[in-house]
Amino acid sequence: MTYSDRKHRRNHKTAPLLPQKDAAFSHSEAGFDGASFSGAVFNLSTTIVGAGIMALPATLKQLGAIPGLIVIILAAILTEKSIEMLLRFTRASKSASYSGLAGDAFGGFGRTLLQACIVINNLGTLVVYMIIIGDVLSGTSSDGVHYSGVTEEWFGQHWWNSRSNLLLLTTLLVFAPLISFKRVDSLRYTSALSVALAVVFVVITAGIVIVKFINGSIGMPRLLPKLIDQASFWKLFTTVPVLVTAYICHHNIHPIENELRDGSQMKSIVRTSIVLCSTVYIATSFFGFLLFGDHTLDDVLANFDGELGIPYGSLLNDVVRVSYVIHLMLVFPIVFFSLRLNMDGLFFPYAIPIAYDNRRFFSVTATLICLIFLGANCVPSIWDAFQFTGATATVSVGFIFPAAIVLRDTHGIATKRDRLVSSVMILLAVSSSSVAICSDIYSIFNIGVEA
Repeated sequence: MTYSDRKHRRNHKTAPLLPQKDAAFSHSEAGFDGASFSGAVFNLSTTIVGAGIMALPATLKQLGAIPGLIVIILAAILTEKSIEMLLRFTRASKSASYSGLAGDAFGGFGRTLLQACIVINNLGTLVVYMIIIGDVLSGTSSDGVHYSGVTEEWFGQHWWNSRSNLLLLTTLLVFAPLISFKRVDSLRYTSALSVALAVVFVVITAGIVIVKFINGSIGMPRLLPKLIDQASFWKLFTTVPVLVTAYICHHNIHPIENELRDGSQMKSIVRTSIVLCSTVYIATSFFGFLLFGDHTLDDVLANFDGELGIPYGSLLNDVVRVSYVIHLMLVFPIVFFSLRLNMDGLFFPYAIPIAYDNRRFFSVTATLICLIFLGANCVPSIWDAFQFTGATATVSVGFIFPAAIVLRDTHGIATKRDRLVSSVMILLAVSSSSVAICSDIYSIFNIGVEA
């Protein structure tokens, strides 16, 4: 059989989008015998903790401290259960990828639909990351007012620190090298640094809170939601999309598992990552809300543009913003990894794994990074890119597909508890999508009326 025949006669239901560790490592990188437990934990944790961490303090502002922290924990428990079911059904179907599992349950259409959702979700997410990086480093303008970026504050306005030039430099010098790795485990050190920077943000915020508490300039946080009228009640539900999508990492579960030295560790890796991220989320939400109270903005990073009321406040503002930008730069390649795999699966469903084909690997990589760069420079608002993709594709990847696979139960292994949890997941996903879409439409309508 010729190479072309072998290439196009692969079973696309179970064929992995990336090589299994035994084949890949024995032919490509001698001496590598699989990814470690710690490396997998850092990579999965980095997938979870992205830009969404900055929206969590605002959920406590809406819900109050006690209900807010409770729902963050509940979201973590629900996510852990959805991934556990995903792994269990993957082993039953003998699939090597998330899309392969969807194909096993729903055929070629289900596989393609899931891959499209992952591509839409990850592409939108990475455009948002690049927009945030540009805003923080170079500044942004809104309603005729220009908000200076870090480099403008430090060096003034020059040709080299314009938004497009800074994003181009970031793409060439940071993103291009990091997205060139063919193994997700190669990103374990940058992922560890990314998680460390998220912890740095928590430590700085906690430190500021302690200082302000000592000097008596910080008050007691509101423990319960403030319900004044019907509008304030319905506003509570706007936090649902943020909480539902806070732990989404399902698109990277299989790439990480496929490279593990011991695949049986994956369940413990998932649990460890979710506990780590939950701790970071709870600390960020609590200290962020405690620090800014009812003045907490939807993106708490924006609160660090003002005066903190403590010594060296301006320096701490810059440290928070710069560390967050570096954090996003290091999250970027881990999200890009699964984007590339699923984009390749959409356009080349019968081809050999992309890691074996250098020409296809670099062609897909170059095309995607160009699309992201163009999107970040052309999309006028962060929410235009994020709200609609988060309301549809993200919840589909994280909850609707895992739940639908369980309810479909092609291998007869689902329990009554699995079906109950899956029904709750679909209800949450549909309700959060509806709330987010209605909120977006309402905001656009209001802007149009005011104009």
